[in-house]
Amino acid sequence: MSIPANLPFSPIRIVDGIAYLSGEVPFEADGSFASSITQQTDTMLGRVKARLEEHGIRMRDVISCTVYLTDKAYFAEFNQAYARWFTAPLPVRTTVCAGMMVDDAAMEITVIARVPA
Repeated sequence: MSIPANLPFSPIRIVDGIAYLSGEVPFEADGSFASSITQQTDTMLGRVKARLEEHGIRMRDVISCTVYLTDKAYFAEFNQAYARWFTAPLPVRTTVCAGMMVDDAAMEITVIARVPA
């Protein structure tokens, strides 16, 4: 599943050597969502990684993440899965509890990354 072309935003913008990713949700290729928080986290961050790599950016170039979870009870499981995707220096991160615009998505993430020279 890809972002419909008629939505009024860009999936990624690169300005002055910084990449700004619009929110990524953890939908699978068929549009479904995994039932576990770990699987949704891995799917979502896999989508982020793929989007960054399309522009020559690696996960180690991520500067900042803002994560939205639908339930604070998901935080520990999410955090454990999230930690596997990054190495030092770790990106800064804000995590908030919020409703989602996409049914069945337990989370969403926005990312800011530097574009390697």
